[in-house]
Amino acid sequence: MILAFKHGDRTDIALPAAQWLNQAVRPLLKGVDVIAPLPLHRLRFLKRRYNQASLLAKNLASLSGIPFCADLLVRLRGLGGLEGLGAAERAEKLRGAIEPNRRRADLIKGAKVLLVDDVLTSGATLRAATQACLAANAKEVCVATLARVAKDA
Repeated sequence: MILAFKHGDRTDIALPAAQWLNQAVRPLLKGVDVIAPLPLHRLRFLKRRYNQASLLAKNLASLSGIPFCADLLVRLRGLGGLEGLGAAERAEKLRGAIEPNRRRADLIKGAKVLLVDDVLTSGATLRAATQACLAANAKEVCVATLARVAKDA
């Protein structure tokens, strides 16, 4: 289901997935000032035509009544895909790739931010996004994902 959402143009999955996520993360939502997706690089967005994390975050924001900001963070460069890379390699590729959107600095400063993504693999992307929010003086950053890649036993 998640692969269909991510790669198969199944944007209809966004609302039911957000409904499930809304129930799962309810304790994290207390005091959240803004919900934001992890950003896609513009070339990836043009290829895919949508940001699945943004669709999920927008629906979650709507369900929870918390403000949504699609462009709180920006991805400065494409990474050529992270599939098959280990945690250290992912972290190195992501170094400096995500920054706070300067036009949204007022939404981040002093705020509790909830970052939303579809899949957690190594945590490198969420870590880079969290560091970007903290560098912009966010008070607190929480993260929520729809799924997590299972590690090999």
